[in-house]
Amino acid sequence: MRLSRCYLPAILGYVIPLLLIGVAALTSGWFNMFNNALSDLGHAVRSNVAVIFNLGLALGSLFILLFAIAYSTRFNKLMSILLVLTAFFLNLIAIFDEVYGRLHFIVSVAFFISVGVLLIGYSITFKKYITSLLALAISASSWYLYFNYRVPEGAAIPELVSIIVVLPFYADYVRRVCSLCKV
Repeated sequence: MRLSRCYLPAILGYVIPLLLIGVAALTSGWFNMFNNALSDLGHAVRSNVAVIFNLGLALGSLFILLFAIAYSTRFNKLMSILLVLTAFFLNLIAIFDEVYGRLHFIVSVAFFISVGVLLIGYSITFKKYITSLLALAISASSWYLYFNYRVPEGAAIPELVSIIVVLPFYADYVRRVCSLCKV
C-alpha cells in the first residue's frame, strides 16, 4: 500500500518540531524539563541551541501550513482555518523568541490557545465530544497547576502535555483528509 503525498507535510508538521526540540534539549547541556520552558531553548542570546529549536518551530509551521492549504481545505474549511492559525502562531514563537520578552509570552499563549481551539474545532466537526474535551481538560489542568502552584517550576511539562494530548486528534484528522486524496 502506497501512502498519499498528503501525509508528508502533515507528519513533518509535528515530527520536525518535536525532533528538533528533543535535539536542542539533549544537546544544550543545561535544559531541565521540570525547571525550564521549552522556549528557553530558543532564546537567541542565552541559548547555545536557539537555531535548532527555532528552526524546528519554523519548519513545523511551514509544513502544517502546507498541509492545511494544499490538502485540508478540500476536506474541511473550519479545520483548515484553525490549522493555518495554529501554524501562524507556532511560527511567531520562532520569530519572537524569548529575547522579545512579553511579546514572546503573548504569541506563546496565542499558540496554545489556538491548539485548544483546534481541538474544539475537531470535537465539533467530528462529534467526538467526550475524548476531545477530556484531552482539553488534561491540558487545561496542567496549565492550571503551573500558573497557580508553579507545579512544575518550568512550563515545559504543560507545554508538552498540551501538544501530546492533541496529537491523536490531529493524526485522526490527517488520516481522514489523506484517505480522500488521490495523489
